[in-house]
Amino acid sequence: MKKSFFLITCALLVATSCGRSRNENVQGAEYTAAPALASSEEQSGVFFVNLKDGDKVKSPVIIQMGVRGMSVEPAGKVSVGKGHHHIIIDGAFINNGQTVPMDKTHLHFGKGQTTDTLKLAPGHHSLTLQFANGVHDSYGKDWSKTITITVLNN
Repeated sequence: MKKSFFLITCALLVATSCGRSRNENVQGAEYTAAPALASSEEQSGVFFVNLKDGDKVKSPVIIQMGVRGMSVEPAGKVSVGKGHHHIIIDGAFINNGQTVPMDKTHLHFGKGQTTDTLKLAPGHHSLTLQFANGVHDSYGKDWSKTITITVLNN
């Protein structure tokens, strides 16, 4: 009897451990949770590679975009742990699950680009880098970074 109970318990443990993982991409499933990095030294999220908050720059401004904890992939399909960049000029992050608008202040980099050049008028500007999935649904505040820059007169 003890041997049967032990074998049944082992079989149940094996069966439950072979199920679908939480992060597996399932056709038609929504993906809103973002994976965490294993390293505690690096925070997952997006960042400006070549700019920091408070920088003074001249237009056109070269923008280099980075991401930790996910991979860059062109728009078109939704894949777990993947997405592409957006820059929001003089605006805030987009809430998790909301679609990033497509207009002159919400720039989409759906080909997977990580570098661009922006022509900005002189003055103070906020730039928000926003990561979103393959159909432009935002990964939210945790996957955004806002900085303020000053564009100088040429």
